[in-house]
Amino acid sequence: MPVLRNDIPRRVDAIDWNLWEAVDACTLVFVMRPGEVLLIRKKRGLGAGKINGPGGRFEPGETALACAVRETQEEVGITPREPVALGELSFQFMDGYSTHVHVFRAEGHEGEPHETDEAIPIWTPLDALPYDEMWEDDRIWLPVLLEGKRFTGRFLFDDDRMLDHAFERR
Repeated sequence: MPVLRNDIPRRVDAIDWNLWEAVDACTLVFVMRPGEVLLIRKKRGLGAGKINGPGGRFEPGETALACAVRETQEEVGITPREPVALGELSFQFMDGYSTHVHVFRAEGHEGEPHETDEAIPIWTPLDALPYDEMWEDDRIWLPVLLEGKRFTGRFLFDDDRMLDHAFERR
């Protein structure tokens, strides 16, 4: 269990988001095919063991789109076709870590997904999403992404437990 920092408020609305800066900028990519979405089981790093979309941290000088494509290629061996940015998520963890995530949806891909050192790909029916094996916040925004709608969210976590959030469809 991480040590809680005393200077981090325990409510999303108590954080000055105009001054907030993320430690890391990251991406998530959700590749679609009829009736299914490509998810992964993370094998290492933040969220290891959980199910999510492919993605990861920006490299220096990289755009969100370039990061989204590169991370999907590295994690599951495919290139998402024409990814569209639909969401931005800001996460503050009580141990001091923070991340700003650019969320993409792609209608199709090039190549065949395969397991790597980082992830196991899982084509998942849209009516059987494994929310119990995902981050708690995914229940809030993933249905909006699957509808193809834009969104923003701010989340406060203690380890992998969501303490508070604010969410908006755009």
